[in-house]
Amino acid sequence: MSDRMQPVVSLKGVTRSFVQGGTRIDVLRGVDLDVMPGEIVALLGPSGSGKSTMLQAVGLLEGGFGGTIALAGKRAEQSDSRARTELRRDHLGFVYQFHHLLPDFDARENVILPQLVAGHTRDEAIIRAEELLTALGLGARMDHRPSQLSGGEQQRVAVARALANRPALVLADEPTGNLDEATSDKVLAQFLELVRGQGSAALIATHNERLAARMDRVVRLHEGKLEAVETREALAR
Repeated sequence: MSDRMQPVVSLKGVTRSFVQGGTRIDVLRGVDLDVMPGEIVALLGPSGSGKSTMLQAVGLLEGGFGGTIALAGKRAEQSDSRARTELRRDHLGFVYQFHHLLPDFDARENVILPQLVAGHTRDEAIIRAEELLTALGLGARMDHRPSQLSGGEQQRVAVARALANRPALVLADEPTGNLDEATSDKVLAQFLELVRGQGSAALIATHNERLAARMDRVVRLHEGKLEAVETREALAR
C-alpha cells in the first residue's frame, strides 16, 4: 500500500477494561477503525459510551489497551514510552472540552510553546502562531492571557495550539461542549476550515448529532463497540 493511501491511524480489535468495586467493566470491546489522510470523522455517542477512552487509545496517552493501534504506519504497542511520546509530538494535535491553556502565558505564547518543543525556531513559531490566531479572529487578542479571554476565545487558542505543528491527525474531545450554541457553531466552523485547509485528518468525539453531521463520516460508539458507520447526509436525514 502506498503512503498516500495508508491510514493516518488504524485500530484493530482494540479493547480496554477497568475493575471498579471488584467488577470488571469492558469500556472498549473490539474496536476497528481506519481514519484516512484528510478525513474528518465524528465519533458519536452519549456520555459514558467510551468516546474519551477511545481517544486516549488513539492518542497513546495511557497503557492497558488490547489489540493493535498503528499511527502513521507505526505500531504503538511495539513502541516504548519514548517512541510513543515522539509519535504524539510528530503526528498528533489535541483539543479538549476544557482548553487547558497555560495561565501565565498569553495566547501567542500558548501557541508558540508546542512548536518550540517540536524543534521549530522561535521566529518560525511566532509566524505560525500569529497566522493561526489571526485566522481564528484573535488578531487583536494575541497578547491577552487566558483569564482575559472569553470561553470561546480560549477554545480558539486551544484550536490554534493543536494545529500549530500541522499534525497528521487532530483528536478533539467534545471541543465545543463547554460553549453556548452560537459560539460552538462558530468555533467548530473555524476549526473544520483550518483542519481541511492544512490537509489534516481529525477524529472528533461528540454527543451532538447536529455537529456530527457537518463532518465527512460518522461512527457510533455504543457499549464499547462501533455499531454503525454513517455518512453525514444519512445523519442529517
